[in-house]
Amino acid sequence: MVPGAVDWRPTATLDTLRRRAELLRCVRQFFEQRGLLEVETPLLSTAAATDPALLSAKVCLHGDPRQPSHYLHTSPEFPMKRLLAAGSGPIWQICRVVRGGEQGPRHNPEFTMLEWYRPGWGYRSLIDEVVELITVVAGARQLRMHTYAEVFAPFGIDPHNDPGDQIASTGRALGIDVPAGLSRDGLLDLVHSHRIASTLGKDGCVDVIHAFPVSMAALARIEPGSPPTAQRFECFLEGMEIANGFQELTDAGEQRQRFAEDLLRRGSEGLHQPPMDERFLGALASGLPDCAGVALGLDRLFMVALGIKRIEDVLAFPSQHS
Repeated sequence: MVPGAVDWRPTATLDTLRRRAELLRCVRQFFEQRGLLEVETPLLSTAAATDPALLSAKVCLHGDPRQPSHYLHTSPEFPMKRLLAAGSGPIWQICRVVRGGEQGPRHNPEFTMLEWYRPGWGYRSLIDEVVELITVVAGARQLRMHTYAEVFAPFGIDPHNDPGDQIASTGRALGIDVPAGLSRDGLLDLVHSHRIASTLGKDGCVDVIHAFPVSMAALARIEPGSPPTAQRFECFLEGMEIANGFQELTDAGEQRQRFAEDLLRRGSEGLHQPPMDERFLGALASGLPDCAGVALGLDRLFMVALGIKRIEDVLAFPSQHS
């Protein structure tokens, strides 16, 4: 390349892009053989994720500020659940999603998500199917299950009961730089990302964490118990979170309350407060079937399958080269 010229070339090699295409075909065959319906839903929405951990990209489609704003989706979850409520049966989708603020060797703001839903299934059965897919794409893996409390226990943290200041103190004792003002969930995420995640999914295993604190339920059901826990799971490969799934909440009133609590937290943290997705809440009110669902990051799965360490090396044009 001429010195000083713009680098226009893909960051992934053409051989890698061909192998990526083969892996995408494997994923499609996996779902076609199981009889799930492939669907497409919009990239744009007038509502956005309320989760304070997610930054939705706002876009202007017109010059009139009085018109509703639009957002690029962070997940196709809401419209897919509208399809489920309409009677679609089991569905799946591969799409691009955009999440602001995420960039690094394992993060690209725009990435490829695989999402699917299984009406009538429990989330334990869905975990098995996730592992089957991983085996098809990245080779045989042994499943290891851990509760959220179990992965924190070696650090002397009870994630269900310890107060935030105690978690912060423990984090500092572990050598973690703990910023001021983090929420309790934010402190748990900090310890998890610095001391736990990198140890998971090694030695030919898929590590699955489940039974999350209820404060992290998001769109998952709550399982009664002592303590109650969220019916949520995360799958890890080679130190990376690959998938995040739920036993899906079907109660519209409870979901609306969670959204309202999210927006209050966003306000207290100085974050934009987008409108709730009323069409999604209407679908819940009309009757979302009992189901389990999961979102899986295909770029990261392909990194593992191809033995590649940087996400830009499985993408033709990552955000810094787009």
